[in-house]
Amino acid sequence: MTGETLPLRFGGGRYEDRPPAPRLSLDPSALAAPLSSLEGVTPAVARRLEGFGLVTVGDLVRHYPRRYDDFRQRKQIRELRIDEEATVRGVVERVRADRTARRKVRVVKALVRDATGAVEAVWFNQGYLTRVLTEGAHLSVRGTYRPVGGRPQFVVRSHEILEEDEGEGVHTEGVVAVYPASEQVSARLLRSLVRRAVPVMRRLRDPLPAALRVAEGLPSHREATLAAHLPSGLEEAELARERLVLEELLLMQLGLLAHKREQQERVRARPLPAPGVLSTGFVAGLPFALTAHQQAALEEIDRDLGRAQPMRRLLQGDVGSGKTVVALYCLLRAAEAGLQGALMAPTETLALQHAHTAARLCGDAVPLEVLTAALGARERREALGRLAAGGPQLVIGTHALLTGDVVFPALGVLVVDEQHRFGVRQRDELVRRGEHDGLAPHVLHMTATPIPRTLALTVYGDLDVTTIAGVPAGRQPVTTRLVDEAKRAEGYAFVARQLDKGRQAYVVCPAIDESESIEAATAIAEAERLAAGEFARYRVAVVHGQMKPAEREAVMAAFTAGEVDVLVATSLIEVGIDVPNATVMMVEGAERFGLAQLHQLRGRVGRGSARSYCLLFSSSDTPGGQARLSALLDTTDGFELAERDLELRGEGQLMGARQAGAGDLRLARLARDREALVRARGLAERLLGADPDLAAPRHGPLRAAMREAFGTELGWLLKA
Repeated sequence: MTGETLPLRFGGGRYEDRPPAPRLSLDPSALAAPLSSLEGVTPAVARRLEGFGLVTVGDLVRHYPRRYDDFRQRKQIRELRIDEEATVRGVVERVRADRTARRKVRVVKALVRDATGAVEAVWFNQGYLTRVLTEGAHLSVRGTYRPVGGRPQFVVRSHEILEEDEGEGVHTEGVVAVYPASEQVSARLLRSLVRRAVPVMRRLRDPLPAALRVAEGLPSHREATLAAHLPSGLEEAELARERLVLEELLLMQLGLLAHKREQQERVRARPLPAPGVLSTGFVAGLPFALTAHQQAALEEIDRDLGRAQPMRRLLQGDVGSGKTVVALYCLLRAAEAGLQGALMAPTETLALQHAHTAARLCGDAVPLEVLTAALGARERREALGRLAAGGPQLVIGTHALLTGDVVFPALGVLVVDEQHRFGVRQRDELVRRGEHDGLAPHVLHMTATPIPRTLALTVYGDLDVTTIAGVPAGRQPVTTRLVDEAKRAEGYAFVARQLDKGRQAYVVCPAIDESESIEAATAIAEAERLAAGEFARYRVAVVHGQMKPAEREAVMAAFTAGEVDVLVATSLIEVGIDVPNATVMMVEGAERFGLAQLHQLRGRVGRGSARSYCLLFSSSDTPGGQARLSALLDTTDGFELAERDLELRGEGQLMGARQAGAGDLRLARLARDREALVRARGLAERLLGADPDLAAPRHGPLRAAMREAFGTELGWLLKA
């Protein structure tokens, strides 16, 4: 495509009377004008549109079709075939309304004739048409020719009255755009409104510099927008979409790269000296050899820590890939430089697990402080006093580490675990609260939820990404099985056989949307049922989010020590639990969990040398739930599952906190537009490399478009 201009033609003669495109840019007020300024938009219609999220003409222009119906092949009436969908055009000769004998459904019938014959068109429950359709009216109808009441009739799917038997219909002929719609705002209404906005679309200014468009073989924004809404063919629609998708992703990448630069230039960090005795001794003393990917990660981090620019790196890896060791090394690099290193986890359970791992692998090499909600008021005051005095060099805790009463005299490195649930804004706030005396800590974000490359370039597009692939030697693959209700007893019997071998098992209760208290009650009830029934011969315990931290820690310690055979839990155990003797993970109501969450739960087993199993219990056959479960059965590769998860759930609000469902992107879809995203990243790097602030006059429209697209999130980053 590069170097060639896309052959967009717009509408195949549908707008022969349109004037040439003006040379002047569109006055921005035209896009900002309310939809009520368009002909035919009454106050009532404007209120319906506003409820749907469309307020201005610009909102309408950027409300792109989700697909197209190809109605280009129009037939004559004599050419109709039984059960074939088609479009025919003719003149109305008579109209009448009946009711069916059995169901009393109102049926409107119109005899429509063309030069080859006549057919009776039929509408159900649309009695108003008797007032709209008149004899002699030119009508275009789309529908299916099939037997109704013993004789062939044309059952209408959509129709439109034409001013005359010339030109082309909007809703029944040609390539018909199908828009995201609602009960109050139909796709038919949107198509009509888009036609009225054509004069505005003809004058759209282009945010992309002319030189870039020529070099990349791109049509103008005006041409692509017109072709997206009013294509003459499906190929033209797809080419228009490609241009608009690239533009949308380019704006996002420009914002993310500008954000990355701002983070690196706004504050400085303390450059750390080369690895010393503490960190090198830690690696040498590990009871296992680092994998090649772990070693490469350490080298990348060492390079970052030696700079005065704050490290902003994402460390991602599949379940059990060895990220914690890399994170501890990073913290020890700060400690041996006389600074403090802090690791922040999203839950107390995970924070305590990290503390146990640090104590086991680091020993007494550095003073360690654990700060969680489990501490009493007195204990917390004493811990905060030690932190403020610079005593502990290694601090592990929850998000409470960055509250106002926590003071780090010299925080050199901050590791933030499981940050895949945060967006750009939240990540910035997290880092700012770790700054002190104008110096920012080096920050390593860590996630056990593999991020697809496409999502890494968006959600984490402002970070450098390090990936640890594979798992350490000795880890066993986990066998995953879907267990239906008819074989539930067999599933319990299988788990019992594992317990008889001295193994342990998890039972995770289904995710409940209403509240944590309901999830806790569900877990308690299930534990009582199993202890009195299927697992009566074994030691059963329960853990959930409503327990006091000390109680929860005591149960987890007992399970880790082998004093509990079956641990019934909510999904709070999805990360941070490492019990090598646990070989079975049972998930109740598996269809209620997300794909990434199921993969995390499965990762709690298979951590020792024994073969391990994940049993998914599901009684639902909903398409979404079954798609997730099928993906989990197909592969244990977390990166492949991450791509599948992106396809299933969407990319979410990339610039904010929500990470699922429809998001910031209007047209681009990351699961589909991977190549366009990589291309946009390259273009953004080139543009900012040549003009870091996009200050050149030719980049004025690009700056304006970026501010409009992401003004509250990223648009402020470019200097005036």
